[in-house]
Amino acid sequence: MLVGLTLGRYLSAQFLRTILIVFLTVFALVYTLDFVELLRRAGDAEGATTAVLARLSLYRTPSVAEQVFPFAVLFGSMATLLQLSRKLELVVARAAGVSAWQFLQPGIAVALLLGIGSVALYNPLSANLKAQAAAIEAKIFSRKMKSIGPDIWIQQRSGEGSAIIRAGGAVEAASSISDVTAFVFDRSGRFSQRIEASEGVLRDGFWQFANARVLGQGDQPRTVPSLSLPTNLVPSQIRQTITPPESVPFWQLGDTIARAELAGLDASRYRLQHAVLLARPLLFVAMVFLAASVSLRFFRFGGVGPMVLAGVAAGFALYVVTEVMRDLGGAGLVSASVAAWFPAVLGSLLGTLALLYQEDG
Repeated sequence: MLVGLTLGRYLSAQFLRTILIVFLTVFALVYTLDFVELLRRAGDAEGATTAVLARLSLYRTPSVAEQVFPFAVLFGSMATLLQLSRKLELVVARAAGVSAWQFLQPGIAVALLLGIGSVALYNPLSANLKAQAAAIEAKIFSRKMKSIGPDIWIQQRSGEGSAIIRAGGAVEAASSISDVTAFVFDRSGRFSQRIEASEGVLRDGFWQFANARVLGQGDQPRTVPSLSLPTNLVPSQIRQTITPPESVPFWQLGDTIARAELAGLDASRYRLQHAVLLARPLLFVAMVFLAASVSLRFFRFGGVGPMVLAGVAAGFALYVVTEVMRDLGGAGLVSASVAAWFPAVLGSLLGTLALLYQEDG
């Protein structure tokens, strides 16, 4: 049975307001800490003015705050239910015959809408801002942007054979890699030579390595200031390889996965990120269920402190499960779908089970 329209709008407004307050508070805190850290790191760096650093921190903050969005839903829902209980509004609702399942409907609806909005609107915005922040940061601090893993591995083929390239770092949103080691094979698949270089830049149809050291079979090692290696890769494919999945907007993930697979590159990280974003609305709903399972105790019964601690512990436990599943999915031990959907489904089922135990319907 659905809750009444008037009561539903009132509860929805309460859930939405509290969740947004929690999220904006965390956003402001992250921005302040990041801005202070940038001021410390910048020092006398050229072009690192206060205005530029403030803008850089503003571009970096949305992607960090996006990671805590589920916890904003959890703590915002807990605060809403505790506030309604403190004002005895839940008592009045129960006396009028409204069950816990009915007055949770507005919270679930708000969580679903926030989840869909965070995926469809907020994520593309934060990803674009993060990419801009990476370019500004690389320019100011003159540093290489690391990929997700410890190294970047690129496999390529050309008319002259194939090659496996390992890079220690890369400039995000560019086509240059650093600390390069390339293993080159001929057309028959036999090892030809090994190339070590401080930097590699992808040009039209070839890699250009600077300060390259070449080691071939039966030949003495030699060092050349510049060396070219043919390739069939294009700059966009390399940028997709070295760009973290969090920097790719949701609406571009499908195309990124297709392009990476077409080029023979590993797209597992992007496939996992796509599945995680699809599962986010259900994860938000799971947070509402978890909040309800620990926040429906009436104030006159006491025990509010342990109840809040239980909610924090439940959120932390779900976070640990989420990170473990993401690591398993990133390592290929479980599929991307299982890694992304398991925490959301588990949280929803546990929250529902707790409510079934507490409520009589």
